[in-house]
Amino acid sequence: MRAGAVPLRYGAEVTRLLARAWIALWRFRVAESGDAIPERCVIIAAPHTTNWDFPMMLALAKVSGIKLTWLGKNELFRGPMGPLMRKLGGVPVVRDKAGTMVADLVAEFAKQDTLRLLVPAEGTRSRSEYWKSGFYRIARGADVPILFGFIDHASHSGGFGPAMLPTADVRADMDQVRAFYADKAGLRPGNSAIPRLAEEDR
Repeated sequence: MRAGAVPLRYGAEVTRLLARAWIALWRFRVAESGDAIPERCVIIAAPHTTNWDFPMMLALAKVSGIKLTWLGKNELFRGPMGPLMRKLGGVPVVRDKAGTMVADLVAEFAKQDTLRLLVPAEGTRSRSEYWKSGFYRIARGADVPILFGFIDHASHSGGFGPAMLPTADVRADMDQVRAFYADKAGLRPGNSAIPRLAEEDR
């Protein structure tokens, strides 16, 4: 047996148990999905209305056996929480150096056979007029599908819905996004923004 294999497996099981406990604490359930999760995709994490919505998405992925990579502000990775954030798939983003992030992630997709990138598309926990377009531009540039990840506090469920391969018609693509998320409610529904990109109004 390879040295360290048992501790690594044990650590993964502990993490999954903690994820199950987190979901049970919130009285959530994992929604069934008949679609396979693409090996390479950008996953929308929505709604994102409080600090609690994103950890729920991570827990749902863990109990579903989906290994994710996600982006977080650099401050989350400082101090004792840093190793845990990285263990959960987090990659720190320095905001004043984020100008090349889309291009860097497109390049990373070209190198990886498996990369599932989770992005909180609303970009903020407060209500805003537009979603951030990074998730869409990364998927378009890398030619990978966008997977609709969701939580819904109204039904106390969450999971991973259908996938969409983005086209050159941003408005038609976002119509599909809007249709899917129309009945999904965050913990604070008043903070939810209608899925809309600024590019649609140009």
